[in-house]
Amino acid sequence: MAIDFNHTILLARNSEASAHFLAKMLGLPAPRRWGPFQMVTTENGANLDYMDTDGEITPQHYAFLVSEAEFDEIFGRIREGSLTYWADPGRTRPGEVNRHDGGRGVYFEDPNGHLLEIITRQYGSGGWNP
Repeated sequence: MAIDFNHTILLARNSEASAHFLAKMLGLPAPRRWGPFQMVTTENGANLDYMDTDGEITPQHYAFLVSEAEFDEIFGRIREGSLTYWADPGRTRPGEVNRHDGGRGVYFEDPNGHLLEIITRQYGSGGWNP
């Protein structure tokens, strides 16, 4: 049996605003509501389901493999929004783009502090291994 990743839940202070932020940044279709969730669906059919909470939010990390053209578009929206971005998950290289495996990658935060990453090459696909 083939196993595909289906969905994950992201806690948010405002699930609707957070889902719209993600969809806009990644150039994805507008979120849709299902039960308590605002669902953002990626091209491969996986859902990121934002859910409101009044409790503590533990930031999580979500990475998206994108084409070179999509990277340029998303990175343009990051810069247009004056969002802080980093070349690394430890956030020690602000304002930089990484070049791992011959591709490009950056990290930026959603409104809840979740760390979003866009990359143009699968890690390990170009021989990079720190």
